[in-house]
Amino acid sequence: MAHEPLSQADVLLEGFLALETPEGFRAELIEGEIVVTPPPDGDHEDYIGLIVTQVVRKSRTDMQFSGNKGLKLKGGGACPKNHAIPDGTFAPTALRLYRGADSWMPCDGVAMVVEVTSSKPQADREAKRRCYARGGIPLYLLVDREASAITLFSDPEKDEYRERCTRPFGKPITLPVPFGFDLDTADFL
Repeated sequence: MAHEPLSQADVLLEGFLALETPEGFRAELIEGEIVVTPPPDGDHEDYIGLIVTQVVRKSRTDMQFSGNKGLKLKGGGACPKNHAIPDGTFAPTALRLYRGADSWMPCDGVAMVVEVTSSKPQADREAKRRCYARGGIPLYLLVDREASAITLFSDPEKDEYRERCTRPFGKPITLPVPFGFDLDTADFL
């Protein structure tokens, strides 16, 4: 029986999925590029903690959080499916999305992803933003340490978010329903 030859995208995806990284490092496949990042620094984790604490305490809907959930997202053009590991993923607790999920799960039901800029800030600002929009993730919260600002992207369409709201650290930013509260960024300074 003859087999169809593998496309370049298939070869890239197979190589990516077989990749082994050093302990604590994360490998993602973003717009046809394999991106490996080292473990985050303490400030990075502090921002994530500040966000998680407020979401758990203030959200109108109970939310589950994962800091290492691999998401499968639609690819663009000749690129294979994207495989991203957001710094934070929130989903309504009632959906129990994480229970029984594979290492790389579909993003259906995810309410918001969070990224804190680190060693490759342009990837968080651009490539990952497009990937999350393509995946239909309703909200993308970007903590941009270089700009000392936080941006909420919303209303995804194709490979972009139609709405964007940026606030400097120290000013609150409104997270819409299902969160339904103002995220306080005073402690981000």
